[in-house]
Amino acid sequence: MSDTSRPTTEVTLLGKPYVIACPPEEQDQLKRSARYLDRAMHGIHSRGKVLGAEKIAIMAALNITHELLTALDSHRAGEQSLSDLSERLERALSKAGEPGRQTP
Repeated sequence: MSDTSRPTTEVTLLGKPYVIACPPEEQDQLKRSARYLDRAMHGIHSRGKVLGAEKIAIMAALNITHELLTALDSHRAGEQSLSDLSERLERALSKAGEPGRQTP
């Protein structure tokens, strides 16, 4: 399949359209991602401290990456907490099943 026959989707970032190669089954997710990025870029642009679109995009990418890493760290901490709780539960259940122990 040549590049000209690949399915594409148009997204808009800071008022500028971009045509992105994207399989049809991923277009909704691409559009959702573009809306999120566009909002982040508009937020940075509205502060007026950064002028160039490239710098705005880089700052937005850094902010979104920070959000992602914070969420991943939180998710991992939650998984570890569940793992610890599961181990405690397994130990408690194995102790409850030991001979000589009464279960209520």
